[in-house]
Amino acid sequence: MRYSPERALPPYAFLPGRDPHPNRDPAGHSFGADEGPADYFDAEAWRKNDDYLYGVDLYNHGFLWEAHEAWEGLWHAAKHDATQAEHLQGLIQCAAACLKIRMEQPRGVERLSALGTGRLETVVRAAGAEYMGLDVVAYVRALRAFVATSPTSIDDRPRIELD
Repeated sequence: MRYSPERALPPYAFLPGRDPHPNRDPAGHSFGADEGPADYFDAEAWRKNDDYLYGVDLYNHGFLWEAHEAWEGLWHAAKHDATQAEHLQGLIQCAAACLKIRMEQPRGVERLSALGTGRLETVVRAAGAEYMGLDVVAYVRALRAFVATSPTSIDDRPRIELD
């Protein structure tokens, strides 16, 4: 399932140390693309926030570094909105934790997943169990259970399902 089907997925999922850097290397999949700063959307308008939806698509389809990048611009745009900024940074750290699986860095997986899920729990305390279309409680539970298995592949990571 795609939430932003009109935007193409990249030709490869960037892995640091293995692939050309997407933005800095002339051979990178996004070299020369100037997307400019992200627009801020209220959390209730998440369905209209194409960058957010595209970040979910990237994450769900294994483009973890790219999801991190898509959400980072939104995080900067939302810094004045503490709950939304915390939500986005939590998702960024959870995506980065999954990327660390591919990089064979289990301590990074544990550290970043703990930071990310902790931020998402802060969102739950501030805004309730569902935020920006995500059942945050269920996602946190699923990601923690996944990380507890000491995964060596991202294949079984929980996906982000928006309602």
